[in-house]
Amino acid sequence: MRKTGLLHVVLLRGICAICIAIVLSFGVAPLPALAFTEQQKLVMEVWRIVNRAYLDETFNHQNWWFTREKALKRPINNWEDAYKEAQSMLQKLDDPYTRFLPPEQYQSLQTNTSGELLGVGLQIAKDDENQNLRVIAPIVGSPAERAGLSPRDEIIAINGISTQSFSLDEAAARMRGPAGTIVTLKIERSGVTPFEVNLTRERINLNPVFSELRFEQGNQVGYIRLGQFNGNAVEDIRAAITRLEQQQANGYILDLRNNPGGLLQAGIDIARLWLDEGTIVYTVNRQGILESFEAGAGAMTQKPLILLVNGGTASASEILAGALQDNHRALLVGETTFGKGLIQSLFDLSHGSGLAVTVAKYETPDHHDINKLGITPDRTVTNEPITPDQVATTKDVQYKEAVETLMESIMPSLT
Repeated sequence: MRKTGLLHVVLLRGICAICIAIVLSFGVAPLPALAFTEQQKLVMEVWRIVNRAYLDETFNHQNWWFTREKALKRPINNWEDAYKEAQSMLQKLDDPYTRFLPPEQYQSLQTNTSGELLGVGLQIAKDDENQNLRVIAPIVGSPAERAGLSPRDEIIAINGISTQSFSLDEAAARMRGPAGTIVTLKIERSGVTPFEVNLTRERINLNPVFSELRFEQGNQVGYIRLGQFNGNAVEDIRAAITRLEQQQANGYILDLRNNPGGLLQAGIDIARLWLDEGTIVYTVNRQGILESFEAGAGAMTQKPLILLVNGGTASASEILAGALQDNHRALLVGETTFGKGLIQSLFDLSHGSGLAVTVAKYETPDHHDINKLGITPDRTVTNEPITPDQVATTKDVQYKEAVETLMESIMPSLT
């Protein structure tokens, strides 16, 4: 009987071992490949890029894997469905700067950074999903600037439709259109009854640099206004400094007011035109890893420099301003800057679409995180409302203060 019992136990163990082996073999067997449509592949690619690169590794405290599974369970029958699903997925991040760009919007964004756009010339922001759009700055010479729109104006309606439900790109798309057509914006401004303004769309050439030699209080001043950090900005600034040096400028005023930023690399390269040494900016990814960008011992001039800034000075403009302020290369005059300290990367997707993802934040050389805080100028001066023709004239109190500050810097260098 004992032998029979032992044999029974051995047989059970053998059967269990076979069962375990079978289970294990099934566990490692390759699963049948799922036949995803091209539209589903697009949604998955958006999910993968965010999963790999997004700054906030909690994904706004969302279960990002669950988000993917839910998205793929929904019917995605055409490209419009795919675009809506990608946008819906990204909304869970509550980050207005991380966004899916359908082909038309992606092409428009690329055109904007390359030097030309079609519309009314407004740079806009939206901090939270259900808030109104805010004006960062009107583009110099644009219909929006000529109409007197200002930084921190709120756009509460476009053609009679509330902007609270619009994403940044939806709002931008509604303001773009064929040259000669009209768009009506309803504006809310502090201390003023909400009002409507009709803007005629036009083709806007983004020539970002204006410069000239001026004579102020017996000194030759190189005045440079930089409107945007697009693909032309670095070489245009280099050419302006070269020309003004040949004209023997004694010092410089660099006007970054209402400059909404643009290309990060352009901001870094322009800082190098003014700095011989020192850190320009630190970038910090979601692992907390710091990367620094340094000056390259190639400053074109060491002459005194004043920067003009205001609430429309944002993003790459703030990188430049922070680099020159923290390295004691320039004094800042004007108002606290906008406070956009987040960095986005653009990713090409299938079917001509694109994806903008917040991949890092930046810190100034002295490790100031300016996101939603801005940079405080060395001398704070609040401007009264002025027309575009009065910018950098005697009617412009910020410019006048910049001239006075520059004179204080120039005089010791001339003695």
